[in-house]
Amino acid sequence: MTEPYTLVGRQARPEDSEIRVGDALVGGKELAIIAGPCSVEDRDQVLQIARAVKQAGAKFLRGGAFKPRTSPYAFQGIKEDGLVLLREARAETGLKIVTEVRDVLTLEAVAAVADVIQIGARNMTNFGLLEAAGDLRTPILLKRGMSATIEELLMAAEYVASRGNLNIMLCERGIRTFERYTRNTLDLSAVPVVKKLSHLPILVDPSHGVGLWEHVPAMALAAIAAGADGLMVEVHHNPAEALSDGPQSLRPDRFAEMMLKVRALAGVLGRTLEAP
Repeated sequence: MTEPYTLVGRQARPEDSEIRVGDALVGGKELAIIAGPCSVEDRDQVLQIARAVKQAGAKFLRGGAFKPRTSPYAFQGIKEDGLVLLREARAETGLKIVTEVRDVLTLEAVAAVADVIQIGARNMTNFGLLEAAGDLRTPILLKRGMSATIEELLMAAEYVASRGNLNIMLCERGIRTFERYTRNTLDLSAVPVVKKLSHLPILVDPSHGVGLWEHVPAMALAAIAAGADGLMVEVHHNPAEALSDGPQSLRPDRFAEMMLKVRALAGVLGRTLEAP
């Protein structure tokens, strides 16, 4: 049976794809660790967190300059000023920048700074944005929509690939179900299923997946055990004062503790995670 996602499916490429981001590879033996605040708030915040996550072993810094939010009254990010701060953080630490694009209008500004452009769950079916991202060659981190099936996620990736950009990483970040204790239901079964259907690497975001910081380390380890090619974790030096997603953010010391366990598990599973 021929699947409708002809470019991102296994029929097109039986072997796993590895996405190059500078001197890093996503999808190979080494795990990709993306960490940082949900939102860039100010210079001290982003630099402090960037130094901490690098020291713990992350190679990628996440931080939202533009923040699509459910409520129009919620903090929307500091926008272009945030991109300036992310550029400064990269210059100081060497971390590669992963930041979200809000729409086609902000794509040019984000692409000028980002090493990886994140297309968030709310934009997974923004087909104009997917096509515009496909016209670039910058790596894309495509997050699964809140109520999207695995096939719909792969078809969204196909939109990007159909325009010539095959530098795509998928991200499972939890889906909406009847369960209300956690923010979302983290669908770890998606990891082996995606790996069977597609050659693209898949990462897991346990922070959005559960929405409660105390459960993030357990879900991060479970994601690696399921075969994820990396993690995307929210880290904040003062979660109680974070302008967005504080309850799901790990303090730097807790992130460092989690990374020790991830590194140990990676070795057991035949994956690698370089020591900081």
